[in-house]
Amino acid sequence: MKTNYHTHTTRCQHAEGSDEEYVLSAIKGGFQELGFSDHTPWEYNTDYVSGIRMTPGEFPGYVDSLRSLREKYKSQISIKIGLECEYFPEYIHWLRNLIKEYQLDFVIFGNHHYHTDEKFPYFGHHTDSRDMLDLYEESAIEGMESGLFAYLAHPDLFMRSYPGFDKHCNIISRHICRAAARLNVPLEYNISSTAYKEGNACPTFPHPQFWKIAASEGCTAIIGLDAHNNKDLETSVYYNRACRELKELNIKVTDTIPFFTDHA
Repeated sequence: MKTNYHTHTTRCQHAEGSDEEYVLSAIKGGFQELGFSDHTPWEYNTDYVSGIRMTPGEFPGYVDSLRSLREKYKSQISIKIGLECEYFPEYIHWLRNLIKEYQLDFVIFGNHHYHTDEKFPYFGHHTDSRDMLDLYEESAIEGMESGLFAYLAHPDLFMRSYPGFDKHCNIISRHICRAAARLNVPLEYNISSTAYKEGNACPTFPHPQFWKIAASEGCTAIIGLDAHNNKDLETSVYYNRACRELKELNIKVTDTIPFFTDHA
């Protein structure tokens, strides 16, 4: 089955396309199931305002829009409603209540910041030291151990800013992969940067050395588009390539995830 559970909307302030355009593009691209997982709002205890996520006040409209589209297109595609969330220990109780109140289908783990973006920078731009790599590993494993998330998105995100895949990268990657295998948490083979990587010859994700480790540790992979433009869902070039690359790695691949509603 062709699926994607990593889909954003314009509410995150850095995506293009209406909610309905994403659905129509997914249908055009041959997807049987589309999961929306826009960046979660957080009800901060401070006056911090994020520039890369919806506000708590926008969240009800997000859910209402996707429920309407799920009903409208139910004969053509299955639509699931979720969020991409960090592991912020201080706010996880609030998140769990949000999931329950709105009966979300799933959440995926985007390990973007250590514990809170109020204080800590984005791993994708500022992981340029061993200390930041260690924080990335720590929060990745803590989040997976919470049991909340369907999978770990872009597990090799740190390679967007770390200068090269060195010995320390090898160590933290192996720790993350071993934890994922132990906890049965799939790792996302994120293809959002594939076109950029080709055009700029940069070693961003998916990083070959990380994924060799993931395969050797017995991890499970899931392909994620991380779509920030509805047109991302219409082309099969990078999706099909990812399928081939994962097959060459001889790594187990899943195309579905568990949903909260399965356990209701």
